[in-house]
Amino acid sequence: METVLLYLLGVLVVVIGLAVSIALHELGHLSFAKLFKVRVGQYMIGFGPTLFSRRKGETEYGIKAIPLGGYISMAGMYPPAREGGRPRDSGTDTFPFSSDKDGSDAAESHAAGRTASTGFFQTLVQDARTASADAVPMDDENRSFYRLPVWKRIVIMLAGPFMNLVIAVVLFAVVLSGFGIQQLSTTIGSVSTCIVAATAKDQACTASTPRAPGAVAGIKPGDTIVSIDGTPIDSWVQATALIQKSPGIALDIVVSRDGKTEHVSATPALTERYRYAADGTTVLKDANGTSLTQKVGMLGIGSAYELKQQPLTAVLPVVGTNIAQVTHVILNLPARLVDVAKAAFGTEKRDPNGPISVVGIGRMAGEVTSINTIPIVDRMSYLVGLLASVNVALLVLNLVPLLPLDGGHVAGALWEGIRRFFAKLFKRKDPGPVDIAKLVPLTLVVVVVLGAMSVLLIYADIVKPITVL
Repeated sequence: METVLLYLLGVLVVVIGLAVSIALHELGHLSFAKLFKVRVGQYMIGFGPTLFSRRKGETEYGIKAIPLGGYISMAGMYPPAREGGRPRDSGTDTFPFSSDKDGSDAAESHAAGRTASTGFFQTLVQDARTASADAVPMDDENRSFYRLPVWKRIVIMLAGPFMNLVIAVVLFAVVLSGFGIQQLSTTIGSVSTCIVAATAKDQACTASTPRAPGAVAGIKPGDTIVSIDGTPIDSWVQATALIQKSPGIALDIVVSRDGKTEHVSATPALTERYRYAADGTTVLKDANGTSLTQKVGMLGIGSAYELKQQPLTAVLPVVGTNIAQVTHVILNLPARLVDVAKAAFGTEKRDPNGPISVVGIGRMAGEVTSINTIPIVDRMSYLVGLLASVNVALLVLNLVPLLPLDGGHVAGALWEGIRRFFAKLFKRKDPGPVDIAKLVPLTLVVVVVLGAMSVLLIYADIVKPITVL
């Protein structure tokens, strides 16, 4: 029962964390929209039926049933289809939802306090964003989004992803500088009884297998290496390097054991080991795909891991690495989705570094939280890091230059700025605002693709999830 409750707690933490991240994302949009005097009709967290809402001034603030999305509706996010027509209202990451074919029907709808419906564009994800359109009063059109200077529109649209960046930086700072990360220490974690070559078919110790020099010398788990042959040891990598280059040479190893200093003499045995890349986990291979090996000195000892707090200067590089990884996944998304489909409907394994849905994230959080053998500090650190990674994913995804994502609106504003710049440069008539509403058919395609991708990932995360252990 306790395991189930812990599992549910992990899922709940992720759901709440995701809802808060989305709320702050939309708050970024809202803050600058208000700063630049744009009329904001709604600020909503979630989609589906409204559970709670309260109007403050001209804006309605509320929470909807499914807390996996959010939006603010800004007046005039889409310009009129023709000069003199009425602007169309919309929200962040959404479709236009008022008709303006010839200007007359939309004007009548606004005059009657209604919005002409384009139910064709209603989708599950967009339902909450289009159900409560806020009309632009006739005497308040100057507060429309499309009338802002290009740079202000870009700031409003980038404010949301920027909030996700700030959240990611703060959460990674908590993980790295608060909890710390697991690193190899100079303390012995394990001592093998024998040494077996990496290429040997039988990796088990037998009566004929040579005993490990570390065990023969009396090195014990819990010993901390102080020095090797007079060289002070500051890291496990340093100790390993000295041992590997000294096969057949007796080494004077000073260890700290139970608060006392002891000298141990151990002679590394020459054995074959795989060659690893700089990350220490990837085995290097030749052009034919054969794993590369090398003969080195070995004692048969392994390091214990310890939590070590990192300096704040380590935070931004980690965030940058995460951004690069998510960007790589998105750029290779078609191939990655094919791999997901093969795993979901076939026998192949899921790529642990591949795309994952909210369901998968929740399962991973629940799995880690329910493992009682992992210290609670490590479990908390994992959940915080998971939410940090989710915010990085929200940041990168929203910057993709396609509607209805924030990057699509930024791209539209930049294109308008470029057109107006060259018109002014060549003394031509101002071309006016770019009507990004014309991209609605493409937007619908993007939404359908994103929806199909979500369904595939959710299915894969149910039938063949990515597991933590």
